[in-house]
Order: sequence, then structure tokens, then C-alpha cells
Amino acid sequence: MIDPMSEFVIVGSGINSLVCAALLARDGKKVTVLERNDRAGGCIRTEELFPGYRHDVLSGWYPLFTSSPSYESLGDDLHQRGLEIVNTDIPTGVLTDDGRGLVLTTDDSANVTRLNALNPGEGDRYRAVMEQFLSRDSDLVFGLLGRQLWTLSATRLLWSDSRRRGGLRSLVSFLGDALASGRGWLEADFEDDLTRALIAPWMLHAGLGPDDAYSGIMGKVILAALVMAGMPVVKGGSDQVVAAFARLISDHGGEIHTGVDVVEVLVEGGKAVGVRAADGSVHRASRAVICNVTPTQLYGRLIPRREVPEVTVRHALGYRYGRADMQIHLALDQPPHWVDQEVGAATMVHLTGGLDAVSKAVNEAERGLLPEAATVVVGQPTLSDPSRAPEGAAILWIQLQEMPSRIRGDAAGVIDTPPDGTWTEEVREAYADRIQARLGRHITNLDEALVGRSVYSPADLEGLNMNLVGGDPYSGACTLDQFLIWRPMAETQNHETPLAGLYHIGASTHPGPGLGGGSGYMVAQEFT
Repeated sequence: MIDPMSEFVIVGSGINSLVCAALLARDGKKVTVLERNDRAGGCIRTEELFPGYRHDVLSGWYPLFTSSPSYESLGDDLHQRGLEIVNTDIPTGVLTDDGRGLVLTTDDSANVTRLNALNPGEGDRYRAVMEQFLSRDSDLVFGLLGRQLWTLSATRLLWSDSRRRGGLRSLVSFLGDALASGRGWLEADFEDDLTRALIAPWMLHAGLGPDDAYSGIMGKVILAALVMAGMPVVKGGSDQVVAAFARLISDHGGEIHTGVDVVEVLVEGGKAVGVRAADGSVHRASRAVICNVTPTQLYGRLIPRREVPEVTVRHALGYRYGRADMQIHLALDQPPHWVDQEVGAATMVHLTGGLDAVSKAVNEAERGLLPEAATVVVGQPTLSDPSRAPEGAAILWIQLQEMPSRIRGDAAGVIDTPPDGTWTEEVREAYADRIQARLGRHITNLDEALVGRSVYSPADLEGLNMNLVGGDPYSGACTLDQFLIWRPMAETQNHETPLAGLYHIGASTHPGPGLGGGSGYMVAQEFT
């Protein structure tokens, strides 16, 4: 069966696909979005895991989206179609295993005061870091993350920034400094280990560890974003943003089809002209096919091997995936009683032993071990959006970003792991028990308030979304060799491919993972 021809066929329906489709459809283009799963949204997925509790199973936080060009362009249209975003003035906090706590708010003067009280001069050092980044570096950093890099626009940005800094040598000096690790930055600019503990776990959210190159500059990016944008969530659950996008796309004549497993990009005369699905249906595209997939899928599964250079295929199949993720969702029949009530008021709390503990857990995971004490990311969506749970109840969204895809052992020497390295239900639940016990030392009513627990191992996550290869939540390692102009690989430029009419978007492409919709926005700009 051949469907009527669209101008654009988009494979996959994650945030980048939705942004791209909405912009194209609103501009009068005929767009068809094809999704393999039974619902649109990609990693935006909300489920009622327990009666009355609506959990964002995968992603769930929108500071990158609300501060993005995508939101600036589409926000009003989405709000007119039911999207409601709620926010907080205490986006994050940290708890150490020995019970010390610290929060970061959207009031920077309060942050300075709090840090100076923690350690004389620490707040002043924090203010100096923020002022220097925002006044000197942020335009360049956000500018590079917000545009195609192989363009005259990016060249002009670099030239303008070099002149503002006083010459090319000063720009090169900054770029060299930007390669510093998070550890190097934190140990140079802060004296208190609790300040370092507050910031270090956020580097995990960029797909990095604190000892990786350029994790320092990404830590500054995230720190600034938290203070400026807070930690917004979608009222009612993240599936509501998908519903608003679907209405917007439909209102402008676009279509979203679920349950369509695309298995081949159709090529005629060196140009992508459509796709074929597993059920035999053909979906033609007169202008472009846009694929929101990993490089290993695009070049190893979808494009016929004969249509692209062998060296491109080889490099694509060598694309590396990063550490795995694990998700734990807790439903409580009452609000959590945090021992540290100030930290308990933060929307996202990190439980960690500090900078060295984050490094240790990253290292253990990268060596295939279940970390002895993983960094525990505790999101509290019901602080901002009580509608997600029954009255007086709460949800805890827990993420563990230092997991091995294949298990070689347990760093604590307690959990028996399978010889073949696979994630079994027994290992998954035993590790969740370890995390719950640690968390229970800081939430006094955790066990008595618990209504239910749902745990997703790295294998479970890949089962939900095939872009999460090995449970990697960022669809590819974000280390420097696979970032900026090297994402997903050096021989491709911007979001183009060796085939005319075929574009590559998604977390595996520039500017990387997150809910900003950046790659979808950039490609849409090529046609609007």
C-alpha cells in the first residue's frame, strides 16, 4: 500500500520530531510522522503505574525546552492547545550520605548569601563564576549549541566573539579552558566540598562524568540554566506536551501514525524519496525524509548498504554508546518526610557522597560494575504538580545514571550477577532495594508511605525505546569525540547525510540529548 505523498516524512516521534513537524506543518508543509511504538513521544512517556498516580516513566523535566528557540517559536501555539507548564523557585538540592544538605534557588542573591554562610567567601566565588560565564562566555557557548556548526552563521559567531575578546588568541585560550574537567573547575573555583557536591552530579545529566573533558563548561551551562529557568514540569504529566504537539500538527494538516515500524529508507537516483514499513506500506516524501534514530539504526538498518560509502557505514556502526540508566518510580500515600526539610523542598535532589563519590560510581559503571553507592537523582514532580497523584499523596521519580549496560559484578560484593552480564529481574530489584534503603535514611516515612514501586533496568529502557541502546538515556556517549562537530561522526555535516533528501536528527546528533528540540528546530529552519 502506498500512502498519498507528503512533502516530509519524519521517522520517530520524540521531541525533535515533534518540534520539526510542528514548525513545518505550521508553515504550510504537508508532514507525516511515523512512530514504531503504540504512542507518540519517544522518551516522553507518562503512565498510570498505580491507580491515581501518573508517572513520567522516562524524561520529565523541561528547563531546556522552556529556554529554547523551539519554545519561543511554538510556545503560544502549544499553550492554546492545552499545554500548561508549572515551575519552582527551588530547582535542586544535594544531600550527602552523612546528612549534610544544600539547595540552589532561582534567586541568585539568596544563593550567594547561603554559600557565604556555608563557607566564608564561597558565595562570592560562586557569584564570580556566574558573572564571568554569563557576561563573557554564555553567548558563545549557547550560540554554538543553538545552531548548525558547519555554517557561515557559526563562523561569524566565532569571529565576532574573538574580536570581543581581543583577538583570536584569546578565543583559542577560552576554548582550551573549556576543555577542563568538572573536577578541575570545581576544585579551582570552590573551597567547600558541599558546594562541589551540589554541582558535580549535574554533569551526569550532560552524559559526562566529572573527570571528562569539557564537563566543567557543561556544568556551568547547567548551573546557569537552573538559576534562569528553574525546573519546570508539564501539568498532568509529560504526555500532555505530546498531546499539544499532536493537536498543533493536526490542526495544520499534518499526520502522526503510531504502530508503524519503518524498516527501509527508499532511495531513487541517490535521493531519499520515502520509507517502507514492516507491514509493506510505503510512505513517499517529495522533499525530505527526516530520521530521528541512532546512527547504528540509520546506517545499519534503514539505508540500503549500497547507497552510502562504506567508510561512512563503518564509522556509523562504530558509534559508541555511553553508560546506562535505571529508573525507579515510587508512589507514596503521603508527602515524603525529609530529615532535611529545606532540601526536601527542592524539585530535584541528588543523594551522593560528593565529587569523589560521583567519580567513583562513574568509574565502577564504566568497568561493568553495579556501583557501590550510585548517585541517586530524586525528582519530586508533585511538589509543583499535585494533580499527578491523589490528594495528599506524592510521586518520587528516581534516576540512576551510573549503570553498566552489561554487568561484570557488584562493586559492593553483595548482589549475585549473571555470568552472561544480562539484567535480570532479580538483579534489577535487588539494586533498587539498595537505593531505597539509602534513600530511606533521609526520608523517615518512605517505607510506611510506599504504595508501590516500579523499576526499569537498562534492558527495560531499551525495550521501551530502541534509541536507548543498552539503556543509554542519551543515545550515544557525549564525550568530546562524539560531540559538537563530531556528533554523530566527523564526516557528516550539520544534520545532512550522504544521501540527498535524507536528514538525521535526535539525541545522537548536534546539539545532543535533552528536551530542547534543537536538532528538529535546526532542520525545520532549512525548509521554512
